[in-house]
Amino acid sequence: MDKILILDFGSQYTQLIARRVRELKVYCEIYPYYVSFDKICSLSPKGIILSGSPASVRFKNHPEPEKKIFTLNIPILGICYGMQIIAHLFKGKIKFAPEEGKIREYGPAHLTVLEKDPLFSSITKSRVWMSHGDTIEKIPADFISLACTEKIKNAAFRHKKLPIYGVQFHPEVYHTEKGREIFANFLFKICAVRPEWTMQNFLVQKIREIKEAVGKEKVLCAVSGGIDSTVLAFLLKEAVGSNLHCLFVDNGLLRKGEKEEVRKNLARALPLHYINAQRRFLECLKGISDPEEKRKAIGEAFIRVFETYSRDIKYLAQGTLYPDVIESRSFYGGPSAKIKTHHNVGGLPLDLRFKLIEPLKELFKDEVRKLGRILKVPKAILERHPFPGPGLAVRIIGEVTKESLDTLREADYILIEELKRSGFYNKTWQAFAIFLPVKTVGVMGDERTYENVIALRVVTSRDGMTADWAKLPPNLLEKISNRIIQEVKGINRVVYDLSTKPPATIEWE
Repeated sequence: MDKILILDFGSQYTQLIARRVRELKVYCEIYPYYVSFDKICSLSPKGIILSGSPASVRFKNHPEPEKKIFTLNIPILGICYGMQIIAHLFKGKIKFAPEEGKIREYGPAHLTVLEKDPLFSSITKSRVWMSHGDTIEKIPADFISLACTEKIKNAAFRHKKLPIYGVQFHPEVYHTEKGREIFANFLFKICAVRPEWTMQNFLVQKIREIKEAVGKEKVLCAVSGGIDSTVLAFLLKEAVGSNLHCLFVDNGLLRKGEKEEVRKNLARALPLHYINAQRRFLECLKGISDPEEKRKAIGEAFIRVFETYSRDIKYLAQGTLYPDVIESRSFYGGPSAKIKTHHNVGGLPLDLRFKLIEPLKELFKDEVRKLGRILKVPKAILERHPFPGPGLAVRIIGEVTKESLDTLREADYILIEELKRSGFYNKTWQAFAIFLPVKTVGVMGDERTYENVIALRVVTSRDGMTADWAKLPPNLLEKISNRIIQEVKGINRVVYDLSTKPPATIEWE
């Protein structure tokens, strides 16, 4: 199968590059930028893509790829920092952003193509997404400029003789309207690869890997009733059969009616065991306000429950996805910046006695849904909004108490109920309420109140790595707000979150 190699310089968008390549049915693998030349040659890639990075070539120890890759005579595409490092290595001139970032270009820009080239086949103008401070002021002598924007004259270039390309913008994010076409042009017109990779192939590959890794050992799969863990359980059922043990832990951090719904949806299809551990989780969260500490405490509590339940089980399977990994650490060894610890990634205790199995850790949510459809996971589960493993604990800002959980459950239930009634639930990626640790003055029944605030977060997205706030109708927001204030005791104010990801994350903690 034709293969594309992606070298990770630490960009939060690296896996989005892989996503775009996969969407075009081309197989790709991600490696850290410092992977050896011998390893690259052994992989026999048809093309190489250099990712962006939070680094700058002005840094003393800035990341550089193995320089010999430019002698392989295979197509190379540098994106953002990837373009800048190509320019730097070929003796171009980089204009560095000052500390205050005055020349930083962030957000939408209008690209104008200057030269006819296969990379921009049928594209003359396009709206693109920029996220950079440094700029290529002078391209290397052996390169020609292919495109510009209103602010920069070298928004794309290529080598005059070698198949080496660079783009300053990010074609991997959906904000770049012709991003898919640019990747298709690079893959099919320049790299000449064949579109042969599918989710069915991924399924066959993962079943084989699980069987080889586990053998005849038992596997414990932690299920929450959400998309990720449920699809994982169905996958493991195919791979290990009767050696699968599914455990649903009621940690007291679930939404209203969730434990009943989970047991109803999964008990017939999976070997499901139930444990009520509400008291244990609330106790471990007592006095903790910091979100990182919450996640670590919850991660350890889960593991201790698993250990108590399964003393004779060697393997623990988790529905970890790539967004969890990329925000917690760089799975591939690259320098990706840590955004937050996910309870099932960075939150695991050091003395973990299980061997972890994480077959979905290279997938995004929509890819997991595709896999779920192949595995015949019930539609009702596949259409559910994402729900964080730490549950409502990371939707309560500050210390988690039984009182705040009860209040948040009621407000969240009203939000989801009204979204479903109005038809907006399936039009949005994720929706939830947040309990804020602040009180504001209000008036109810001609009397002064001093009560808590609920924030509403509803977003649209395709993969969870970028997101926009949902433009819900004002009358719907008004109805949700009125119901929460009237029906949920202790709440006298509701606010709506209008931030995008980036710069904000979808969850508040």
